[in-house]
Amino acid sequence: MNLLHLKYALEVTKAGSLSKASETLLTAVPNISRSIKELETDLGITIFYRTTKGMELTPEGEELMGYAKSILGQLEQVENYYKKGTPQKQKFSVCVPRASYISNALADFTNTLSDAPLEIFYKETNSQRTIQNILEHDYKLGIIRYAENYDKYFKTMLEEKGLSYEMVTEFSYSLIMSADSPLAELDEITFDDLTDYIEIAHADPYVPSLPLSKVVKEELPDNIERRIFIFERASQFDLLSENPDTFMWVSPAPQKVLDRYNLVQRKCVDNKKVYKDVLIYKNGYKLTKMDKQFITELCESKRKHLNKSNS
Repeated sequence: MNLLHLKYALEVTKAGSLSKASETLLTAVPNISRSIKELETDLGITIFYRTTKGMELTPEGEELMGYAKSILGQLEQVENYYKKGTPQKQKFSVCVPRASYISNALADFTNTLSDAPLEIFYKETNSQRTIQNILEHDYKLGIIRYAENYDKYFKTMLEEKGLSYEMVTEFSYSLIMSADSPLAELDEITFDDLTDYIEIAHADPYVPSLPLSKVVKEELPDNIERRIFIFERASQFDLLSENPDTFMWVSPAPQKVLDRYNLVQRKCVDNKKVYKDVLIYKNGYKLTKMDKQFITELCESKRKHLNKSNS
C-alpha cells in the first residue's frame, strides 16, 4: 500500500471532491483519481461513491479513513521526532463567530507567544461551518453562537457528533452605530426607533438542520425594511462609521474598538433575547499549551468587555 495514495484519499475525504483536493495538494485531478483507483485495487474495496455532488465515503471507506488518519498522524510524529535540530512548529487553530471580544483575545494571545516557529489559523464563520471544520477539517477548537432557546437542540446535536462543549459566556446583543447617528442621542432605544434606519447584518445566520427561512425570520425581524448583508467585520465597521443612518446588533464590543471607528454602543430596552457562546472540540482531544493560553485570554477578554457591558 502506497502511503501517498492514502494521503490523497484522506484529502479527498476532507475536501469532498477531486477538484478541491487538487487545489490543496497542488496535484492534477487525474493523478489523484488514478492513485485512489490503485489504492482501491490494492485493498480490494471501494473507498468512494462517485456522485454528481462529489466523492462520498463508502462504509469500508469510512473505516479505512479512520486508520489513515492514525497512520499518517503517527508517521508525522516519527518524522518530527527524528528531525534533530529542527524546532517543532507549534500549531493553533480556532473557528469563531464574528465578535470583537474574541478577536481582542486573539491579539492578547499572540502577545504571549514565544519566538518558536508557529502557525495560527483563525476563521470567523457561522456555527454550522465551525462544527464542520472541527469534524471534517483540521481545526481543533471552535466557538459557536446560538440563541438561548436553541440550547437543548445544540447540546443534543454536539453530543451526537462526539463533540465536547463548555460555556464561554451568555449575553444580550447591543446596538452599535456612528457617534454622529441620531440614534446615539436617544436616552432609550426601542425596536420602533430602528425602523427608519439601515441594518448592517451578518450574511450567514445559520442553525444546522433547521430551515434557513425560519432562522432568518428569527434573527432578522420584519420591522426593518432596509438591510445590507456583509461577511467581513472590518467592512461592517467601516460602513457604520461612514453612514450615520446605519446600525448593527453585536455582542458587547470593547471600547477601544468603538473609539477606533468613531462608534457608540447602546442597549435596546425591547431586546430580551439571550445568546450563548460555547467552546467546542472533539471528544478525547487533549488541549495543548497554546489552546489553554488562548482560553485564558478569552476568559480575561470576556471579563473585561462582556461582563462590564452586561452589568
